[in-house]
Amino acid sequence: MFMTAAVLAEICSALPLSGSIYIWAAESAGPKHARFFGFLVAWWACTAWMTFTASNCQATANYIVSQLAVWEIDFPGGAGNDNIRWRALIWAISEGMLLLSVAINYLPPKFYSGVFKFSIGLMMLDFFLCLIWLPIGVSNTYGFRSANDVFTMTYNGTGAPPGWNWLLSLLFTAGTLTGFDASGHIAEETKNASVVAAKGILWSAIATGVLGFITTILFLFCTPDLDTVFALDAPQPFVQIYALALGRKASIFMTIIAVIGLIMNTTVAIVASSRLVFAVARDGVLPLSGWIGTVDSKGQPRNAVTVIYIFAAILLCTIIPSQVAFTSLVSAGAAPTIAAYGLIALLRLTMTPDRFQSSHFKLGKYAKPIYVCAVLFNALVFAVDISPFEFPVNAQTFNFATVIFGAISIFAFLSWYFTPEEKWLRKDQILKAYETADHPEDE
Repeated sequence: MFMTAAVLAEICSALPLSGSIYIWAAESAGPKHARFFGFLVAWWACTAWMTFTASNCQATANYIVSQLAVWEIDFPGGAGNDNIRWRALIWAISEGMLLLSVAINYLPPKFYSGVFKFSIGLMMLDFFLCLIWLPIGVSNTYGFRSANDVFTMTYNGTGAPPGWNWLLSLLFTAGTLTGFDASGHIAEETKNASVVAAKGILWSAIATGVLGFITTILFLFCTPDLDTVFALDAPQPFVQIYALALGRKASIFMTIIAVIGLIMNTTVAIVASSRLVFAVARDGVLPLSGWIGTVDSKGQPRNAVTVIYIFAAILLCTIIPSQVAFTSLVSAGAAPTIAAYGLIALLRLTMTPDRFQSSHFKLGKYAKPIYVCAVLFNALVFAVDISPFEFPVNAQTFNFATVIFGAISIFAFLSWYFTPEEKWLRKDQILKAYETADHPEDE
């Protein structure tokens, strides 16, 4: 992950533009193939970021309704996805969380810094409470797992071969392996973006990797035995784990922190995704591009934020007829982003290994080994993301991320084929960006 961040930071520093990831892919491919790869990654990135917004809102709702299980409150018809009333409750709460996150995005830009700082502060509070308070609670209740359990014990509940079953554990960290390119999407609104935006990519990956590793080991020690874990019936089992370790009242406090943190997470995701959609629309590809690709009097792409809201709200509506349908739609959220990361590294390795000399984060003599490592790592994570989660595979266990990713790629190809060159990513634009990125500022 760190090497992937280094690859993205290198090119971000040379090309600090809104909608950056598809521009990075286009320029990494070189002038001849730039439009095709630009279209491909634009579709991948828009789909990934927009579906993430919806799935994050449902995750927030799951935290809230899990308190019903903690307090043993019966829900009419049962608290399960086979109950349409339950699905309607999840949908209503999810829509409310989405509306709140979108409303924050409509605030004047001067409040953004405060929102970001508050988000970081809240996440660090959550981290240290889990690091300090949770272990104390576990030691006073059901006790820690042994080091042997944490580092050597495996459980195969997938039916996959042992090696692949172990690799499927990457799904637990899927949300932390993507998204660190977000600072690049707001580069045009960032002072000294060629340094600050690229540094944001690096540090977000490093912080997530280091703190995420610590948190994962901590949770493994603090998780109850498997029989207890499998008996937990809340949509978000960690709420019940908090209740077991800290008490039911304390679990409310931890749930509130998690919910506010997820709301802030969704808010920041909308900031990034709206800039991506704005950049794509600005060049005239999307329907209603003239409206989507405009900014308000303060330079903010509010119409793009509205598009994100409409898309996510419609996507959330699929929860009502079928939770499986919603899960299938959002299952492709991580895969396109991982594919884009790997593709950019592959293009840098094979098409433009010696370009983008204006970058302040040049990888130098280590560039090609880092590109290779980034390609291989993202290929592995991508394979995990599109893999079935249970074997043998049937209609209920099939991972529709494969189908959705394929459909997105086909739409991207058709868009590239039928969209005239003068409508989007014109050759002169590509060459101008290519030359700008390849000449250091001091020359």
